[in-house]
Amino acid sequence: MYFEKIADIVRHHLALDEKIEITPESSLKGMKIDSLDVVEIIMKIEDAFEIEIPDEKFKDFHNLGDIADYIKSVKES
Repeated sequence: MYFEKIADIVRHHLALDEKIEITPESSLKGMKIDSLDVVEIIMKIEDAFEIEIPDEKFKDFHNLGDIADYIKSVKES
């Protein structure tokens, strides 16, 4: 549930074709996007889930699955 919404946000923001696979192991850094896109995507994720991701926490995220796990822990606690 969380990952799918994150993947949709990333796909829409980057205007990716539906054929391009986004998995929980996909990383924003691995998608070779610039830092402004990363910030904009994170802001969209925060808005979509009505949370705030602390900057120091973001350093711990290695892939989109990590972001989904963090959101799940915040939303379900």
